[in-house]
Order: sequence, then structure tokens, then C-alpha cells
Amino acid sequence: MTYEEAICYLENACTFGIKPGLMRIHELLERLGNPQNRYKTVHITGTNGKGSVTALIANGLTAAGRKTGRYTSPHLEAYTERMSVDGREISREDFAAVTEKISRAVEAMKAAGTEQPTEFEMLTAMAFLYFAEQDVAYAVIEVGMGGLLDSTNVILPVVSVITNVALDHTAYCGTTVEEIARHKAGIIKDGVPVITAADGAALDTVAERAAAKGAPLCVLGKDIAVTRRSLEKTAAGELVQHLRLRFTGGKETNLELPLLGAHQADNCAVAAAALQYIGTVDAAVTDRAVREGIRTVSWPGRFQVVRAGGKTVVIDGAHNPAGIETFCRTFDEVFGEMKRVFIFSVLADKEYRAVIKRLFRSDDKVFCAPAPSPRTADPALIAGLIGPRAATASSPAKALVQALTVTGADAVCCVVGSLYMQGDIRRCLRQQYAASV
Repeated sequence: MTYEEAICYLENACTFGIKPGLMRIHELLERLGNPQNRYKTVHITGTNGKGSVTALIANGLTAAGRKTGRYTSPHLEAYTERMSVDGREISREDFAAVTEKISRAVEAMKAAGTEQPTEFEMLTAMAFLYFAEQDVAYAVIEVGMGGLLDSTNVILPVVSVITNVALDHTAYCGTTVEEIARHKAGIIKDGVPVITAADGAALDTVAERAAAKGAPLCVLGKDIAVTRRSLEKTAAGELVQHLRLRFTGGKETNLELPLLGAHQADNCAVAAAALQYIGTVDAAVTDRAVREGIRTVSWPGRFQVVRAGGKTVVIDGAHNPAGIETFCRTFDEVFGEMKRVFIFSVLADKEYRAVIKRLFRSDDKVFCAPAPSPRTADPALIAGLIGPRAATASSPAKALVQALTVTGADAVCCVVGSLYMQGDIRRCLRQQYAASV
């Protein structure tokens, strides 16, 4: 099987859509020898920030000298981004090989009359198998959606993380914060420590589940806190955050974080708390390793600032009201009142009216493009909701070219919305503007 054949095989499973439940993944993994049980795991869910926290924890473990797998979704440009070991993406050859192994198990399931696994279930099984073949010590696993019925929820982790809880995926996880929190809290296992940044009613739900499971609970703002945060430039001219964290018992630490925004400071605190716990059972995970892992972390597409054609471009995957609120606050902190030109794309099942209301200023220029997904919202509909300052483009790349044409030296070009459009944007930035993305 070639890489192209592997992608075709997986994408054919997309016709089966999103089907929550653990029956199919359990059987698939059983046929593969349950590779997920051959290493330690960290399990991460949350409405926003779970990818960043996954990257931070994985990088901290790698910095500690522990061979570490990382499983995230969705990808920005290529499926190989979804699974990596010590920061190195799986090769196309290895991706094809592990797909072929999975396909044999899937075809055996179908022959036995078992329901076809979904694409995400296959990818999850592939990641678990690949990490076992690579003999990792740890795998840091990001939930795809929710938690309780997500196909990743077959592991017994050393620590669980729930970044935060807000309204998203309401068609599958519930229409209230409490209902969604119950899905997120579904990853909590008996006696396994839980780190969370949830608050309000969501925290009450998480705390209730943790108590029922006898799982020690560490809460941001109570058991760990960001006590100082400043934005500074490095010698190379790049912006970083300098943080001071305080843990229960009075222990404090200083960290340098290349990810921008107050929300990333919170994500960093949650990741640091998880790593500190792991350090109590694994002496290799020292404070020094944690600092180095956080200082060198990279997580593209999340308020990522790049230069293209002499202009400043910010790429951010905010796509729900909570994420948009975070983007706006971070933009104001970093760029203040600078003018803005947007490339905007959103999926039809998102709360795009609330997103539009919060995101755009009256003087913003907006180019609406379709996300390369069958779930995309109609750009003409979105532009109509925004008003006369919005125009449409046939693709994210064409929207970028139009936007950069009208972006002056006093403005920032902002690529915001669905992560699905980032592949198109990133390829255009490299090929037409020689940007480093």
C-alpha cells in the first residue's frame, strides 16, 4: 500500500461519518493485540487548548529523555501530522505500512459482520499501533471530540487533563455546559489524577465525576496559578511570554513560553501541573526538563505570527465563540488597535452568528472563503451576515492573495476560523510569499 492508497482507504471511511461509541474501536484494537497497553499514556480533552496542552506535555516528556508519541487532530496539511514521536511526524512510508496493517483488521471485522470503523477510529488505532512499534515510553493522546464516547477513551492514563469546557459540538455532546462537561469528564478513570482549567458549573460536573472515581483533582486558579505574566521579545526579535507559576504547597517556577496569549499561559500551567505529577513517579521528568520542553514547544496555527511579502500575518484556528473571544483578547494584547484584514472560513455546524458578532470590528475588511470540507458554510451567506465590508473568494488561498493586496503597513492580515483551511493558506504562504510556516 502506498501513502496515496492509504489516504484513499481512510477517506473512504468518511462516508460513515461521526459515530460515537467504543464497541468498534475495542474490537479493532483487540484484533491488533491492544497496542495501547504497551506504554504509559496521558489523556487530554477540553473545548479549546487541548492541542496546545498535548504539545506542551509531549515536548516536556521528550526533553526529559523519554521517547514520546503524540496523537492530535485535525491535521493542517497532511495526515502524517497527527502522529509523531519526539516531535518527528510519522513518515509517509510508515503511515502507509501501519494503514495496511489496520486495513487487514478492519476487513476481518467486516467479514465477521461487525460494523465498519470510522476514519477517526482507524486513525486512533493506527497511532496506538505505531507508538507500540516505535517502543515509546509515553504517548500523549488528544481526544477527538467530547471524551466519554471518543475512540481514544480506551486507555488507562497516568494523568488526565480537561483544559476547559464551553459550548461546541452541541449536536453530539449536549446543548448545555453541564452536558458537555459530563462528556469531557468521561475520560476520568478510577484513581487517576485529573488536572483541569474548567470553572463554574463545568468544574462542578468535573469535580463530581472525579470524586466518584476517587481521582485526585488539581484545579487551575486553586491548586496551580499563573501569578505573573509578561510579553517580551527575544534577541531574535520573536515575542514570548515569561510566566511565574505557583503550585500547591508554595512551590514556584519561572517559564518561557513561545505560545502567545493569556489562554496559552493557562494551558501552560495545566501542562506544567500534569508534568509535575508525572515527575513524582518518574524521576527523569525534572523541573529543568519541564522548563526546556515548554521553552522549545511549537504548535502551528494557534495565533501564529509570520511575515509574508513584508506584511504581518496571524494564523489562528479559533472557530467557536470561546475561541474567538480568546483570539480577540490576544490580538488586542499583541497588536492593540492596528487595522485588520481577515480571511474567514467556518463550518456550517458552528455557531457562526455568535462568532461574527464578536470577531469583527466595524472597520475590518473581510474575505470569506469556503473551508475545504463538505461541512463548510456558504461564503456568500457568511459575507451577507457580515455586511458590505465583506467579500467572497473561491478558496482560502485566493482570499489570502486578495487580503494581502489590501493590507497596509499599519494593518495585520488575520487568518481565522476553521482549521481545515490552514493547509491551503500555509501552502500559499510558502509558495507565493516564501514565508516560514
